[in-house]
Amino acid sequence: MEDLMNVVDWSRAQFALTAIYHWLFVPLTLGLGIIIAIMETIYYRTKSEKWLATTKFWMLLFGINFAIGVATGIILEFEFGTNWSNYSWFVGDIFGAPLAIEGILAFFMESTFIAVMFFGWKKVSPKFHLVSTWLTAIGASISALWILVANAWMQCPVGMEFNPDTMRNEMVDFVAIVTSPMAVNKFFHTVLSGWTLAGVFVVGVSSWMLLKKRNIPHCYRSIKVGGWVGFAGIVLTLATGDGSAVTVAEHQPMKLAAMEGLYDGNHGQEITAIGIINPDKKPGDNLDPFLFDISLPYGLSILSNHDMNAFVPGINDIIAGRSFTPDGTPVNTVSYAERMERGKAVRALLTEYDQAKKDGDIAKMDSLKDSINKDFKYFGYAYLNSPEDAVPHVGLTFYSFHIMVILGSYLLVFLMLILFIIYKKQGFEAKPWANKLHYLAIASIPLVYICSICGWITAEVGRQPWTIQDLMPNSIAISAISLGSVQTTFFIFATLFTALLIAELCIMFKQISKKSKENLETVKK
Repeated sequence: MEDLMNVVDWSRAQFALTAIYHWLFVPLTLGLGIIIAIMETIYYRTKSEKWLATTKFWMLLFGINFAIGVATGIILEFEFGTNWSNYSWFVGDIFGAPLAIEGILAFFMESTFIAVMFFGWKKVSPKFHLVSTWLTAIGASISALWILVANAWMQCPVGMEFNPDTMRNEMVDFVAIVTSPMAVNKFFHTVLSGWTLAGVFVVGVSSWMLLKKRNIPHCYRSIKVGGWVGFAGIVLTLATGDGSAVTVAEHQPMKLAAMEGLYDGNHGQEITAIGIINPDKKPGDNLDPFLFDISLPYGLSILSNHDMNAFVPGINDIIAGRSFTPDGTPVNTVSYAERMERGKAVRALLTEYDQAKKDGDIAKMDSLKDSINKDFKYFGYAYLNSPEDAVPHVGLTFYSFHIMVILGSYLLVFLMLILFIIYKKQGFEAKPWANKLHYLAIASIPLVYICSICGWITAEVGRQPWTIQDLMPNSIAISAISLGSVQTTFFIFATLFTALLIAELCIMFKQISKKSKENLETVKK
């Protein structure tokens, strides 16, 4: 058992490593593609060479980032087969469909039109080139759509039925999978956050050039477009975050409780604005969950249910199966202990079904199907050792969520300030505080990345220990692979990805410095 858990932990670590490195490149691609398309649209309408030069400057950085993002993304998808083959077998009919569409449609679309975008300036008409740029940007978002649909299904499995004859889950409603509230909110929340990241990136790089007194008109042009795209992104990200909170409250209440460090829920539940988690706190004990906290009245009830008097269950409530209606009437939900018993009963029924199938006893198979389907939604609980195993890491989930919220609020204020100042720029560079604002913009680049990564940590750590919510814990999703193999590939990937990141940063810095010294008011013939 110890070796099994080590394989699980190392496989999770390897997947997290790959995903985090991959996500360093993806959001910049999503947002920068839109920014470039807008800049080229302005060039197409004005025929101004200065806008063409600005478009090409950011297009170069987009291309560097895009190439390395593709490399890490391919490895990420292969890991489903190498490290998580039981998961891929169990739900491959469902999970594989959006990934296949992403590869065949979206990635093909990106690959085709990105070539025209970079090498077609003098080979196709300006209109066709503009269309290609927009299709590249849209293709990146479509690619993200199908990957996020697959991820959302893992968090809220819908549109499928379990087939005891094959012992696999099979898709029965593709539309339900694509249009589930979890998928819709996750797609818009993730893609729009990419707009924010790219907007801050453009503002930060332009501010560095302003510090160097290089291409000031180009920087103003870039900050205006990047600032507006980033501002639109953060406003819409906050709006979709509200929808995400409601779906999490409905489908993953344990995640919501961990996000708030909430052990015992209440009506009109307050929300923690700032807090320090008590590391010794465990479910069911009498310790205070916080060493220090500042809370806002009714906040969590409003966030999760849009009702200031709604009951929000805490970790202890969810484990025990306690809940209440808004008027205070007790509601008995299924406790985790009972879920474990029902899951074990389903597992035993599947063993009986398999034996009946071998014996050719069709009547018994038919009689067992209804019992299996009735409680199959608790199947994954059969593999937990205790109800507490279904509680995610509260500290990591809590801090990730609150860092994301704090930085997201900061980014909203920062981008509002940038837009206000850039349109009041008369004598701006002569102001004594101008350099401080430039340094703040540069510092905001790593902050927006931290915000983005914290969002993913909240989403993924908060649903642990589940690979598929309620149906498959990590312990039975992994491949039959040795611990040494996972450890070896982990360090190979860590070395490779770190080298790729360093290479990208070096190339980025070199190209930014080199191109910033050129005249970006005209285009070299």
